[in-house]
Amino acid sequence: MEPTILGTETGRPRVAGRPRIGLTTYWQQASWGVWTSPAAIVPGKYVTGVVAAGGTPLLLPPVGTDESVLDGLDGLIVIGGVDVDPANYGAEPHPSTASQPERDDHDIRLTRAALERGLPLFAICRGAQILNVALGGTLYQHVPDLLPESRYQPSPGVFGTVEFTTAPGSLTAELLGESATSPCYHHQSVERLGEGLRATAWAPDGTIEAVECPAAPGWVLGVQFHPEENPADARLFAGFIEAATAHRHQRQESHA
Repeated sequence: MEPTILGTETGRPRVAGRPRIGLTTYWQQASWGVWTSPAAIVPGKYVTGVVAAGGTPLLLPPVGTDESVLDGLDGLIVIGGVDVDPANYGAEPHPSTASQPERDDHDIRLTRAALERGLPLFAICRGAQILNVALGGTLYQHVPDLLPESRYQPSPGVFGTVEFTTAPGSLTAELLGESATSPCYHHQSVERLGEGLRATAWAPDGTIEAVECPAAPGWVLGVQFHPEENPADARLFAGFIEAATAHRHQRQESHA
């Protein structure tokens, strides 16, 4: 189907369409049919979350990283996954830390490039940790060492639930209100905030659950929890896609 051509306030035509959203991916052994091989993997709920909110998902595996691909996108989601290598913030690894340095390099480069371009950026769980580390922040490598009663990762493959309050006037509060709950699954969390980041949501035990970058030229939100695991509450995906749609229109009009 040909894209619809719409007029603008300036009288210049622009092309309407769904915003194109890049998603980072896992890169690891996977099985399908009779095959087992390294593969780029994205859990399906990230993909369906983008589609349900009105976006078109495009996968960005951590192979052959090319930041210029962001010039053709309207938003970037840095998804969850394994731990961030503590070498990225000058720390020795905790015994529980399991990382993939090649994925770290890819995600950090794309995160920094998105920030430089003012591209809407939605960073989820590991993605929020990547955002913090990309801006010079540090991480707690094993939350149970600090909070033995924490339930952020109840057992392998089982999501916990986190309750949190939000900072008045923040993007997080605008989208979720004064408080909310979400599925969660992590054993690491933000320690020292990266340059320009602001914490905008906290669990009752003080764990930072959301970060924003008020001085960035674009929409930026990092969340420690997993909103894609609760499709009944699509407010964060909807807010992100709205920002990506606005970015798409601006980009189209600048090339008209």
